[in-house]
Amino acid sequence: MNETIHAIALLSGGLDSTLALAAIRAQGIEVTALSFSTGFCIVDHHRAMGEHAVKRGKSVRNEALRAGADLAVQVEILDVSREYLPVVAHPRHGYGAGMNPCIDCRIFMFRKAKVYLEEHGAHFVFTGEVLGQRPMSQHRKALEIIEGESGLQGLLLRPLSAKLLPPTIPEQKGWVDREKLYGINGRSRKEQLRLAREFGITDFPQPSGGCCFLPDKVYAARLRDIFTHKLKDSFTLDDVALIKVGRHFRLSPQTKAVVGRHEGENEFLLRFAAGRTLLRVASHPGPTAILDGPVTEAELATAARLAARYSDANEGDTVTLHWERNGDEGELLVEPLPESDIFPFRIGKP
Repeated sequence: MNETIHAIALLSGGLDSTLALAAIRAQGIEVTALSFSTGFCIVDHHRAMGEHAVKRGKSVRNEALRAGADLAVQVEILDVSREYLPVVAHPRHGYGAGMNPCIDCRIFMFRKAKVYLEEHGAHFVFTGEVLGQRPMSQHRKALEIIEGESGLQGLLLRPLSAKLLPPTIPEQKGWVDREKLYGINGRSRKEQLRLAREFGITDFPQPSGGCCFLPDKVYAARLRDIFTHKLKDSFTLDDVALIKVGRHFRLSPQTKAVVGRHEGENEFLLRFAAGRTLLRVASHPGPTAILDGPVTEAELATAARLAARYSDANEGDTVTLHWERNGDEGELLVEPLPESDIFPFRIGKP
């Protein structure tokens, strides 16, 4: 066969997608890898936190770029964060254990990959999905739904489980040798680790660690709170960013407070001060807080007491806080809110 076969990989940089990439590359196929920036990636957030994430031992490297470099494959990072918001707000196939719309997420990404495939004259798309590994999106029926609704019927190859699935067009046409693909099934990673040794792949993130905030229980609780008190279609990228940090407190149906937990989060919250109320503890070492939504005097006082609670002040101390919003500013003198009074306001764990 003289024709050069060009495939499009969906690459997260995790072990499975890296192995799939290695397997297809080993068959002499030209590959371009796509990695999607949805706004919900944990490592992307750590990167946004900069040196503070490094100090706290958080990974800040892009695993897709690392895997591409290791295997000499070009990686295209596609920012789909704005387009992805409706997928999270209105998933046709529902949520997983948290607020993760896994099936709709895969369909969305594969549709993007199909467009890229057509624009670049590529032959097929492949991923690191493993049959039976994830309960929501990788059972047989889900794989069929994803393939059908993405428009990639016959052109979506899962190299790690291919021998357990119907032959795809790439296999039928001889673009890919099916005998050199695999039949991995289930949640065990033993076979993947064996293949990693076989391919000489030694640098990869901990298997099944995940890089998405949406399955996280705390993040999911905060997202549900937003969807309860705000129209889903007015959900913004600022909302996505803010629920990744701090302690969250619901002051009213329209207003919530976010209180930083450490220096990095305090600095991060400052980026969102425009159009919001900013609170900073002035008399003691303490957190920065953001109030999102219209604020009454009573709500400002409650937020100030919450911020004071997480300062170095003792219960019963008088704490001075500085507030500002849209050019207005002032000071408040408050006592820290007692621990027993915090629970009614808290969204998720502190």
